[in-house]
Amino acid sequence: MIELLLVDDETYVTESLARTIPWEELGVRQVHQAASGPEALEILERQAVDIIVTDISMPGMNGLQLMEAAAARWPNLRCILLTGYSDFDYARKAIQLQAIDYILKPVSDEEFMQSVSGAIESLKDEWEAHDKYHRLLYARKGDYSVLRGKLMHDLLLGKQMSERALTQKLRAYEIDFEPGAEAVLLLIQPGRHYTAMDHDSISLMEYAIGNIAEELFHSKFRVWFCKAPHDCLVLLAEPHGETVRELVLAGNYEVLRQEMLKEAIARFREAVSKCLKGEISLTVTEWFGFPDGMTAAYRSGLGSMVLAPPGEAGTVVFLKGRYLREHLALGSLESLYRPPTLIHLLESKQWEAARGKLEDVFGDMERTCVSREQLYEVFLSITSAYMYIAHKGGQFMLQLDQLALDPLIAQSLSSSVDKLRGWALELLDRLQAELSESDQYTRSYIIKQVHALVGSPSGHDLSVKTIAEQVYLHPVYLSKIYKAETGEALGDYIIRMRMERALYLLKHTNKKVYEITTELGYQNPQYFSKMFKKHCGMTPNEFREG
Repeated sequence: MIELLLVDDETYVTESLARTIPWEELGVRQVHQAASGPEALEILERQAVDIIVTDISMPGMNGLQLMEAAAARWPNLRCILLTGYSDFDYARKAIQLQAIDYILKPVSDEEFMQSVSGAIESLKDEWEAHDKYHRLLYARKGDYSVLRGKLMHDLLLGKQMSERALTQKLRAYEIDFEPGAEAVLLLIQPGRHYTAMDHDSISLMEYAIGNIAEELFHSKFRVWFCKAPHDCLVLLAEPHGETVRELVLAGNYEVLRQEMLKEAIARFREAVSKCLKGEISLTVTEWFGFPDGMTAAYRSGLGSMVLAPPGEAGTVVFLKGRYLREHLALGSLESLYRPPTLIHLLESKQWEAARGKLEDVFGDMERTCVSREQLYEVFLSITSAYMYIAHKGGQFMLQLDQLALDPLIAQSLSSSVDKLRGWALELLDRLQAELSESDQYTRSYIIKQVHALVGSPSGHDLSVKTIAEQVYLHPVYLSKIYKAETGEALGDYIIRMRMERALYLLKHTNKKVYEITTELGYQNPQYFSKMFKKHCGMTPNEFREG
């Protein structure tokens, strides 16, 4: 939301505008008023003002001087001049100072609102460009494999995102998949030959398996490979557009597509066995629409791997359509999928609501005869939600529960409602404690950043808004965090640090007051003296002479 400052020595003008203009409709959150240039500068020091509307003709510091001083300190500030002077020289000077508009008095509400709306749109365009730039920097700085893996995990664990947002991420991370196209998931489990290796060797083997998959599938399929959230590897495959056209022309599309997939899998297993000297087992889901059916397919694959009787190493299991049902028992598990979802409640830190939802789910299960398969579906759903919110908070699931990803423990937990309830509620408490501590650490880190910025050699040039830009937070949110953590307003802290610097310069140097004024970023020695007296109880000259 926008903050705006009205400046006019005729206070009835600013009071009238403050009362009559429908500010909320324009998107203005708060309107400040000042009766002079120095008072306006004082407000700019303390508040995150976005737009200033000032009269030109004022005693002492006129509107053009105010605009020039403000622009030097806050270059992103939008300025609108409001005056009864129609002289061309004023207009020309306003243009030179890059005023966004120049309005002659008396002005109608409609014209005034139109001018303010233009300034707001200009700010929003600038903010959007700024956000895009920093998002691009973040995307480029990050390791693509990490970003791709994070996106894959989000989709597997059921995070909802718009098609536009997903498409943007796919393009930014150079993932050549099309939302809406049909895809298939391959869940890959390395055999015992690999699990006996140390961590670094296993990671290297997993990387090699991914490279082999990409090399052997790429002629017919787009592929996306990564380590899955649960203890396996996952390969997402989607036929190329040209492949789809060939199969459609050949007729019997679905049968031919499945045969092509089986051939690629056979070559893949043979290459892994030959190059890496070990077997892999695969669970292949039914085809689904990407990304909507991805979470259900992933859960079906996990359920098949854990609940199916143990087979020989190197087996391939193709799942049937029954595994892709998102809700294994719509009647008994309806409360699990009814909005708001568990992920939504955890993401918004509604811990008690999340606990209540789990109690509802387990209560429904106790009143209904549920199967082992349904118990495991609930386990997977809860694990996925916990894992997603833990990763988002910078935690790993293994830090919270070292046994949660163990297949044997998973089978034990999903053997009864009581065991599953005890585990889920205990882990929820642990998750809440860990993430609350993480939030506190993040806030403390932000406060340290602020102190470092203000204490730097160029700290005297900073304002609440410029500091917020450097820590990538909105000025209002940053001010709230700082006040909550320190008990002092951020604007007051900035001024206090300047005054401490002024005391040092007055006491330990021979610099004149006007030189100190300039060094501390103030434009007006009289205004600096006023601020100094307010904080120190005497003027700079009185302090130096005393």
